[in-house]
Formats: sequence, structure tokens, C-alpha cells
Amino acid sequence: MKRDAVFARDDHRCVYCGEGPPEVELTVDHVEPRRKGGDNSSGNLVTACEGCNRSKGGLPAWAWLRDRTPERTRFLARAPYVWPRLRDAVREAARLHG
Repeated sequence: MKRDAVFARDDHRCVYCGEGPPEVELTVDHVEPRRKGGDNSSGNLVTACEGCNRSKGGLPAWAWLRDRTPERTRFLARAPYVWPRLRDAVREAARLHG
């Protein structure tokens, strides 16, 4: 999926914090990092601001969102197209941790 298509699908807003241009620079984030088996499919790519993407680093979304309730809630609301197994992992990590 092309970068511009990811941004357009996500309404040019970070799925984690909700910010968009001109306040923030947008990037494409792999919900499941490629080095951990993630791919470049539309179900694994989301729009993220540079700050959220940098903070998340190479972590899978479930690990980064586990303790971040506002970002987790926003991600689950704004990214319904993410693969169900990845969305379930986010919910499960929060449930087990909380």
C-alpha cells in the first residue's frame, strides 16, 4: 500500500495521538514491525506522527499501547482495518497488564 493511500485512509491523522499536519509530521508505521514478522499489507500499516512512531520504535503495537490508555483507545477506534489478530493482541495485552 502506498504511503499517500495510508495517509488518506487515516484522514491524515496519527491513529495513536490523533494529531495531523501542520502540527506534526506524518509517517507510516508497521503495527507489527517487519523484523518481527509484520508485512507491508494494508492490515499492518497505519498513519503515525513522527513522535509516536519514534516512541513506539521497533515494538509491536500491543507492547507499546499496553500502558497507554488514550492512545490505545484512539488506535482501536481509528484503525478498524488493522488485522483482527493484531487488534486482539492490543486488547489482550491491556487486559493482562491492567
